Amino acid sequence: MILMLSAAHPPDDIRVVRKEGAALAAAGWTVRHLAPGPADAPRQVAGVAIETYRRGPGWRGRLRNLPRLAYQAAESGAAILHASEPDAWLAALWAARHSGARVVLDVHEHYPSRLDARLPRPLRPLARGLLRLGCRLAARAADAVVVAKDGLAGDFPAARTIAVRNYALPVTLAPREHRPGPPTLVHAGAMTRSRGWPQLLAALALLPPDTRLRLIGRFTDGSEDEFSAKAMRLGLAPRIDSLGWHPHAEALRLMAEADIALVLFQPGERNHQLALPHKLFDAMLAGLPVIAPAFATEVAGIIREAGCGLLVETADPAAIAAAVATLGDPALRARLGAAGLAAARVRYGWEGEAARLVALYRDLAPPSVDSQAALAVL
Repeated sequence: MILMLSAAHPPDDIRVVRKEGAALAAAGWTVRHLAPGPADAPRQVAGVAIETYRRGPGWRGRLRNLPRLAYQAAESGAAILHASEPDAWLAALWAARHSGARVVLDVHEHYPSRLDARLPRPLRPLARGLLRLGCRLAARAADAVVVAKDGLAGDFPAARTIAVRNYALPVTLAPREHRPGPPTLVHAGAMTRSRGWPQLLAALALLPPDTRLRLIGRFTDGSEDEFSAKAMRLGLAPRIDSLGWHPHAEALRLMAEADIALVLFQPGERNHQLALPHKLFDAMLAGLPVIAPAFATEVAGIIREAGCGLLVETADPAAIAAAVATLGDPALRARLGAAGLAAARVRYGWEGEAARLVALYRDLAPPSVDSQAALAVL
């Protein structure tokens, strides 16, 4: 049995459950995901059994829950513990010392730079060095490390690290049929100031009044009221449809009704430079051209190779507005959208990444061994 440990990811997280967990379950393992969430969360998603727990809010809640998470992992009988955040790594490593389980660390972000925004600039190099040392020590104690994007691998020992990139899940979706008329812009996923809503509103104010904006997802930094107030002051509120969070399949359908997808990470954060967001591949699968940041190494490389969008200085509202105006041509949108769809289905499809993850797990604990261990516990 594989136990996927999460200290913050939701019970049905796209990467942890719908990609990694589903791939391992399809290959023959029994897979459980232990995550914070409500008691009435679905009991199974994509072949993965879901078990939730309650914890307090914020970092304090996560730290207070750490001993219980470690105890539950140790008592689970799992052959492999797959941990998705640094505090979950600690819980898995402690549990493994008592249970003998193998440990896989799943790395989603550039953790050495996580404290940059909270520290004075002179202290950031020291903090990065200490956090990088912590990452390396955790990796040496684990059996393997999987990174969600290539740019994260440098902080971990090469011999224990493989890339399992956050590429596109295969979906059946009718792509957008691009036609003349006023465009609808769409931003999917978490929205924050650092993900560009001030620049987005300023750009929308520069565009023709029949240009619309669709937001699919939540504000995760507490700035939604500020966003709404500014949209009202600028006279933009009637042009914005805030649809809130939707399950992935429904969010994709709503996304495919728009014309141009936006990825507007702002410069200044290492994680934004290395980002490889689900929303990029969702836009490609929906057949939408993408406006994305030129500074974001991973995203920009995909946009250039696939030929599926325009790269801009996302800190400049005029540059965003100019890119939208360029994409006013429906033939251009259709060409870029078709290129993105083809790339998402083949070059950037999840199947190859899933095969790499499954191969790693077969080396650590083949499904036959895993199944025998699970039966022994039962």
